[in-house]
Amino acid sequence: MYRICSVNTTFDDFCDKKLRFLRKAYIPRYLSSVYTKSMKRQGQPYVTTEQQNTLVKLPKQRGLSSTLSLELPTLALGIGLYSAWLGLTFFYDALSLWIAAPLLAVIVCWQMHFQHECLHGHPTRNTLVNGGMAFWPLALWLPYIAFRRDHMAHHKDENLTDPLDDPESYFMTPDDWANAPGAWRAIRIANMTLLGRMTLGPVLSLVGFWVGETKAMARGNKTAWISTMVHLVGLAAVGLWLEGVAGFPLWLYLVAVALPATALSNIRTFAEHRLAEDPNHRTAIVENMAPFGWLFLFNNYHIVHHARPTLPWYAIPEAYRLEKAAWHKRNGVYVLPGYRSLLKYLVRPVAAPPHPGYGKTTEYRG
Repeated sequence: MYRICSVNTTFDDFCDKKLRFLRKAYIPRYLSSVYTKSMKRQGQPYVTTEQQNTLVKLPKQRGLSSTLSLELPTLALGIGLYSAWLGLTFFYDALSLWIAAPLLAVIVCWQMHFQHECLHGHPTRNTLVNGGMAFWPLALWLPYIAFRRDHMAHHKDENLTDPLDDPESYFMTPDDWANAPGAWRAIRIANMTLLGRMTLGPVLSLVGFWVGETKAMARGNKTAWISTMVHLVGLAAVGLWLEGVAGFPLWLYLVAVALPATALSNIRTFAEHRLAEDPNHRTAIVENMAPFGWLFLFNNYHIVHHARPTLPWYAIPEAYRLEKAAWHKRNGVYVLPGYRSLLKYLVRPVAAPPHPGYGKTTEYRG
């Protein structure tokens, strides 16, 4: 049996016999099979054969068009986000930057989470179609193909928080920390505070990503080259609209919209993973999430997403509600009462930057 259902007997029964939350959510066969095949190609299956056989018997998912094989809620969300972005950028001058920029930052943050849905196999069966909906770089700096590559690697739960194997880790190796200049150490410590993650974090992410991607291209990495070329096509289209049609200077958009949107997204990533010896205990649940739950497409129930990555965003709250106690047991009761609780880390580091390694007791001290 794969590791997703190897936590304990109670959770095994929950996964293999009950699957009540999946029955309520009506997950269709293809949403599971597409991702399972994808992860098997990467050596990282997430759904067992027994679970797959059970999923086959489930009725059609609510919101799924049988004719077009579309998840209508996700499709409607994408149409709404792009329409709002086009309208707000076109009329930004009439609205004034002080009104348009915050609204656009919310829309772009939301679109980044829509991209996350698309890379997990929504809203269609077709990876290329989903990519065509998601690759538009409204945040400017993050290529969709590279995001998909790195995020799939992030879903290998045994590597969560590892600075070498988890592309989304904010930690450093002990050797890198020991050899880092004092100024760089101070920056990395500041990035472990909520204030630092929202101010320094977007710039560090942008620069760090492109330094790594440039090195990969210099080594002849084909995926990095393809990702960058496709990204430049999308970036040219976005830039043409902003500069040529809407009259929105690209540099102003980067400073007033794209980086603030990344800062908003960093509120979610700040607390969603912690150091813990058990990989299942590294992933958070954040309750009382309004309005951030909608903005983050319910990734605040992050343990549910890591356990069921094919579950569409609108089914996650029900999945959590139906088996709340089991999810709490699975993640070692790493449950935050809400994003407001993160304010205690506004200027205090949530953890030290050097990663302590595995095989040690490194439970998060909240």
